[in-house]
Amino acid sequence: MTQNIDAYSTPGVVMVSHKKTVVTLLLVIAAMIGLVVASVPLYRLFCQVTGYGGTTQQYIAEDGHLPAVLDRTMTVRFNADIARGLPWYFKPVQRDVTVKVGEEGLAFYKAVNNSDKPVTGTATFNVTPHKAGQYFTKIECFCFTEQTLQPGQSIDMPVTFFVDPEIAEDEHLDEVTEITLSYTFFPMKDDE
Repeated sequence: MTQNIDAYSTPGVVMVSHKKTVVTLLLVIAAMIGLVVASVPLYRLFCQVTGYGGTTQQYIAEDGHLPAVLDRTMTVRFNADIARGLPWYFKPVQRDVTVKVGEEGLAFYKAVNNSDKPVTGTATFNVTPHKAGQYFTKIECFCFTEQTLQPGQSIDMPVTFFVDPEIAEDEHLDEVTEITLSYTFFPMKDDE
C-alpha cells in the first residue's frame, strides 16, 4: 500500500518553511527601516547630482560679481513645511519677494524649537515650476546643514539667491513670472 505524504503535514518541513518566511520578512523590514533612515541624505544626493525636483544650482562667482540684471521681474514665493516628528515652528518671514532677473534677493526663514530638549533638523528644498529650477541660483542657504536648536530657541536663517538671466533665453519659460522656493525640515536625531 502506498502512503500519500503531504509536505505540509510533515513537522520538519513546516518548521523550515516558517523559519524561511520569518527570516525573509525580517530582512525586508530591516531594509525598509534602512531606506527610511537614509531617505534624506539619499534624496539630497540624488537632487544635487540630477537637478531633479527643481533643485537649484549653487552659484560660486570667481570674481565676486553676479550676472547682468534684466528688466524682467520675477516674484519668488516662499513655502515651509515640517516633517512629522520635528517639534518646530518653521515659516518664511516674508511670503514673497519681487526681484529683477539677475538681481540678488534675500529672504529669511524663522525656526523655533517648541520642545523641552535640544533638537537637530536638516532641510531639503525644491523649486516650482520644476522647469525653472535650473535658473534659480542660491548664493547662500541653510539647506542640507544640520541645525541644532535648544529648547525654546529661535533662529532666523537667510537665503540669498538670484534668477539667472539665461532664463530669458529659454522660450519654454517666457510665461513664468513666479517661482516658489519650498523647504521641508526633517528631524535628524534625538539629542540627549
